[in-house]
Amino acid sequence: MQLYAEFVESGIRATITLYREAAPRTCKAIWDALSNPVQMPAIHAMFAGPEIMMGLPAEVQSFDPVSIPAENQTCYPEAGELLWFYQGKNAMKGLPEELWEIGIFYAPGARINGPLGWTPCNMFGKITDGLEAFADACSSTRIEGIKTVEIGRLNP
Repeated sequence: MQLYAEFVESGIRATITLYREAAPRTCKAIWDALSNPVQMPAIHAMFAGPEIMMGLPAEVQSFDPVSIPAENQTCYPEAGELLWFYQGKNAMKGLPEELWEIGIFYAPGARINGPLGWTPCNMFGKITDGLEAFADACSSTRIEGIKTVEIGRLNP
């Protein structure tokens, strides 16, 4: 099973291969949620380094996020890896909303450390084609700001 991630404005696309064996429940939840492609605003991470972050839109939040167990977790993702992260309402001071986050790490040197400290997250896939151009587009969000990323199923 593969997904794609594409910067809508530029058409730069990457292919993502899911970690079905290492993160089966996470992969199933994300796969099922993406029965239709979704477009999300992508912002550059502040704490994690080379990462763009996107909130899974409410219309595809089709699973119970607290039912997803810890799977294939790390605080040191590799370039090209994707994370799933959920944080409940009011879990962090000053943030009353839930976070349904998909993150894409685009270069070496990432670490998952934020306002609450080290935060192991589920790695559910990795870019297996198109990383170089996709990484350049991710990096540009640091200077240019928010861009739209579409994520969808590439094949059944």
